This record gives sequence, C-alpha cells and structure tokens, in this order.
Amino acid sequence: MNEEPSWLTPDEQHAWRNFVRLQSKLIGRISRDLQTESNLSTADYAVLVNLTEIPEGRLRFLDLARAVEWEKSRMSHHIARMTKRGLVTREPCPEDGRGAFVVATPAGREAIAAAAPRHAGAVRRLFIAPFTPQELNTFTELSKRLLEQLERDSLQDGFVPCRQQGQGLTTRADWRQG
Repeated sequence: MNEEPSWLTPDEQHAWRNFVRLQSKLIGRISRDLQTESNLSTADYAVLVNLTEIPEGRLRFLDLARAVEWEKSRMSHHIARMTKRGLVTREPCPEDGRGAFVVATPAGREAIAAAAPRHAGAVRRLFIAPFTPQELNTFTELSKRLLEQLERDSLQDGFVPCRQQGQGLTTRADWRQG
C-alpha cells in the first residue's frame, strides 16, 4: 500500500490541464448564452433534450438520472425546480409503485424548441467554427474513443446505461474534473 503515486508527466499534465480549462470555459460560455437567451440552464436543457429526443417524451426517473449522469438526489431536486416552473411533471409508474416517470410538459417542449436553434448557433460559433472539417472528424473520433473507455469502465463498475444517448447539442455542466 506504500506505492509511489504515478504522477502525470509534464506533457500529460499540460494536455489534461488544457482540456479541463477548455471544457470549463466552453461550458461556462455556452451556459451563460443559453441562460441569457432562453432562461434555461444547461441542466434544464440536458433534461429536456433527453425527454424530447424520444417520442413518448418521458423517462423513468432513474433512467433520466443515468442519462445525464447525476446522482438521485441532484435529479430529485432539479426535477422539483423544473416542475415548479411547469417544464416537466412526475407521473407514477404503474409497473413499480415506488418508481416514477419524468415527463416533458407542453411548456417544456416549447422552451426546448425555442432554445435549441440559439443553442446550436452558440455551439457552432464556439465549438464547430474553429475546426476544419478534418479536424472536427479527428476530434470526434478521439472523443468517441474516450467515451467508449468511460462506458467500459462504467460497465465494469456495475453501472448500466439506460440507453445509448444521442445527446444532440446538449452540454453537461456537471462534468467531474479529476
């Protein structure tokens, strides 16, 4: 147990810190733009995207929490706030008396429909535009590789994703920085 920690090399540390700075600044800027333009937080947007990507517009509470990678308590508090604003409702699950569905309301659907074009514009301006098409493809492939590794790690840890997420233009403001 007295193993020496395996510290990052200077190149590894430089890459990691640049990535953390990049994602923090990018997510912060997109979050501010989204809040200013649509009065939705990135958390609201993530929930509504996941609900409205599927025809039923509803997901089991725990499946939604897994989709946005939040703990149950965070999801519960956020859904309560969104419910007060009329963006979602909770419905009982007939198959499981303890379970519940989170459902996008018409107001929630209107909010995401109004926010999505502006959000897409901000993503295009801040994230897509600086890349050439080839660079964007390379970035996509590298991101996919990292995501696949994270999925494999999650499965080894016993976490089973509820479904493959398309995520559209969703951002995640709650990435954990390690």
